[in-house]
Amino acid sequence: MEITYASPSLNELVEEDSTMRTTTRPLKIIPLQHPSTTSSSSSPSVSTPASLFLKWTSKLQRMTWIDWLDLFLPCSRWIRTYKWREYFQIDVMAGVTIGIMLVPQAMSYAKLAGLHPIYGLYSGFVPLFIYAIFGSSRQLAVGPVALVSLLVSNVLSGIVDSSDTELYTEMAILLALMVGILECTMGLLRLGWLIRFISHSVISGFTTASAIVIALSQAKYFLGYDIERSSKIVPLVKSIIQGADGFLWPPFVMGSIILAILLVMKHLGKSRKYLRFLRAAGPLTGVVLGTAIVKVFNPSSISLVGGIPQGLPKFSIPKEFGYATSLIPTAFLITGVAILESVGIAKALAAKNGYELDSNQELFGLGVANIFGSFFSAYPSTGSFSRSAVSHESGAKTGLAGVVTGIVMGCALLFLTPLFKYIPQCALAAIVISAVMGLVDFEEAIFLWRVDKKDFLLWIITSTTTLFLGIEIGVLIGVGVSLAFVIHESANPHIAVLGRLPGTTVYRNTQQYPEAYTYNGIVIVRIDSPIYFANISYIKDRLREYETDVDKCSRRGPEVERIYFVILELSPVTYIDSSAVQALKDLHQEYKMRDIQIAISNPNRDVLLTLSRSGVVEMIGKEWYFVRVHDAVQVCLQHVQSLKGTPRSTDDPVLNEKPSFLQRVLKQRADDDSSIAQLESGFFRSPVSEDSNPQLEPLLSRKA
Repeated sequence: MEITYASPSLNELVEEDSTMRTTTRPLKIIPLQHPSTTSSSSSPSVSTPASLFLKWTSKLQRMTWIDWLDLFLPCSRWIRTYKWREYFQIDVMAGVTIGIMLVPQAMSYAKLAGLHPIYGLYSGFVPLFIYAIFGSSRQLAVGPVALVSLLVSNVLSGIVDSSDTELYTEMAILLALMVGILECTMGLLRLGWLIRFISHSVISGFTTASAIVIALSQAKYFLGYDIERSSKIVPLVKSIIQGADGFLWPPFVMGSIILAILLVMKHLGKSRKYLRFLRAAGPLTGVVLGTAIVKVFNPSSISLVGGIPQGLPKFSIPKEFGYATSLIPTAFLITGVAILESVGIAKALAAKNGYELDSNQELFGLGVANIFGSFFSAYPSTGSFSRSAVSHESGAKTGLAGVVTGIVMGCALLFLTPLFKYIPQCALAAIVISAVMGLVDFEEAIFLWRVDKKDFLLWIITSTTTLFLGIEIGVLIGVGVSLAFVIHESANPHIAVLGRLPGTTVYRNTQQYPEAYTYNGIVIVRIDSPIYFANISYIKDRLREYETDVDKCSRRGPEVERIYFVILELSPVTYIDSSAVQALKDLHQEYKMRDIQIAISNPNRDVLLTLSRSGVVEMIGKEWYFVRVHDAVQVCLQHVQSLKGTPRSTDDPVLNEKPSFLQRVLKQRADDDSSIAQLESGFFRSPVSEDSNPQLEPLLSRKA
C-alpha cells in the first residue's frame, strides 16, 4: 500500500484538506495486517485447551516403541550406543574412584544427619542402581550429601529426641519416601520450572550459611565434648563457648591434621591435572590415616565410630506415617535442593558431554531412587556436587559408572564393615568440613557487590537469616524477597523514549544513543514488558511524564509548543490483559480531550488480536496502526507540520558551522531544500539519490 503525503514549500503551507496544487512523491508505508477476530480464534498462536490436547495426542501417536522405552527407561539411550572397547574401562575406573570417595563420605554425612553411619552406606547403595536405570544424567553421582543431611538433622531433632534412635531412624527413612514421591509427582507434572523463581543469589547465600552451620556442628568431634544440635549459629557458638572446660587435645590435633591433609590434597587435585586423583583419594586417605593412628596409639580420649552391622540392607516398608504431616515442609525443601543442585549440575555436565537432558525426567529419576531407597533403609539422597565433579574429571561416559560405584558400596557393606569400627569420629568430621568449605562462596558476594547491588542485598539477607533464624526460615525469607524483587521489576517495567539515528530509519533509546534525535510534537515510547494489571498504572504515569517533560535540545522538525502524537512501540510486548485494555481506552479518551492522538507500532499477533476483540483498534482507528516506527513518524510528522503553519527556522547553531564538502555540494544543488533536509535528519540531506536508497528517504517529500 502506498500513502502519498505532500510537504509544503518554504513560502506557503497547506492544511490537510487543502486543494492547492502540489506535485508529490509517494512514500511507501508498509500496511499492518489486522487479524480477524472470528477466523483467528483457531490460530495455532492462540493456545486453547483443545489445541493443546490435539498437539499432545498427535505427539503421542508419532512416538515409536523406542521413544516409549527411552521415556520410561532413560538408560536405554546409552545402552544402545555403548562402545565397550572405548567406554568400559573408563567407566569402571570412574565408578571405583567415586566409590572410594563415597564410602567415608556416606558415613560422615550420616553422622551429620544424626544417624548411625550404616544408614549413610545404605543411602549410597540401592539408590545408585535405581538412578542408573531411571536417571538421565550419565555423570551425576547420587547419594547422601551434606546439605540434605543437615536438613534431616535439623527437622528431626525438633520433632523427636535424638536419644530415641529407633524412632529417629524410622522418621528419616519415611522422609526419604516422602521426598521421592514429591520428586516423582513434580517430574510427572513437569513442575520443575517452579524452582526458577529462586535466584542464584538466594542459592549462594543459603549454601554459604548452611556450610558455616555444618562446619560448626562438626566442631564437637574436634573439641572432644558435646555441643547443642541446632541449625542456628548463635546456639552453636554459645554451646561451644560454654563447654570449653571439656576441651581435649588429642581429637583436636588429629582432626586438624587430617583436615589439613584433605584440604591440601583437594587443592592439588584441582590445580594440577596430573594430580587430580588426589581429590578423590582425600576422604579415603583421611579415614586410613585416622584408623592407623588409633590402631597404633589407641588413645582413649578419641571417640570411634564403633560397631557397624555387616551385610546388605533388607527390604522393609517405612513406618511412623503419623509424623508425615510435620515432615512435609522439609520434604519440599529437600526437593527444592534436589532441583537446584542435582538438576543444575546434571544439566551442566550434560552440556559439557554433548547430550540432551530433560529436567523433569531427571527429577523423576531422583524421586524413584529415593522411593526404592526408603524400602532399603536409606535416608534422602540426591546428586553430589563434589562427587559429580570428580566423576566428570575421571571421564565417566555412561550410567555404568554409577552401577560400579554401587558395587563398590555393596562390597564395603559385605566385607569391610568390621574395619570401620576403628574409624575416629574426628576423621569423619574432617571429611565433612573439607567437603562443605567449597560451599562457602564469599567471592560470589564480592562479585555481586561489583555487578548488582540488589543481588548483593539478596545474598546478605538470605545468608544472615539462614545463620541466625534457621535454614527453613532463611530459605523462605530469601525466596520471598527474591519474588518481591521479581514483582517489583514486573510492576515497574523499563520504558524508553526512542529517537532516530542520523542517516537511518532506525529508532533507538535516546538514553543509550545520545546522538538520536526526536521530533517536535511527537513522543515515541517503547514498553519493554507485557502490559497487565500490575504495571499499567506505572506505564500511564510514565507516559504523562513524557508528555510534559521533553528534551528540547535534541528535537527536530516543525516548531510546536506541545505534544500532538504519542507513538507506542509494542514489539517487546508479548501479552496484554483486560485491565491493560481498559486502561488504554481510558488513556485514549484522556488524550482525545487534550487533542493528542495515539499511534501503535508493530504489535504482535496475539496483542493485536486482543486489542481488536476489545474494540481498541476501532476506537483508536485502524489507520493509526503501523508496522514500523518510521511509518508512524512519517504520518505524524506530516500532520504536525500541517498544524504548525511554518517550517522550522534555519537558525540552528549546527547549520552555522563551517559546511562540509557534502553540504556545499548539497547547497549548490538545491538551496531551497535546506529546511526539508533539516526536517529529515536534523543536520543535512545526503547527496545520494533519494530514490536509490529508501533508508535515506526524507520523511516529507519536497515540492517539485
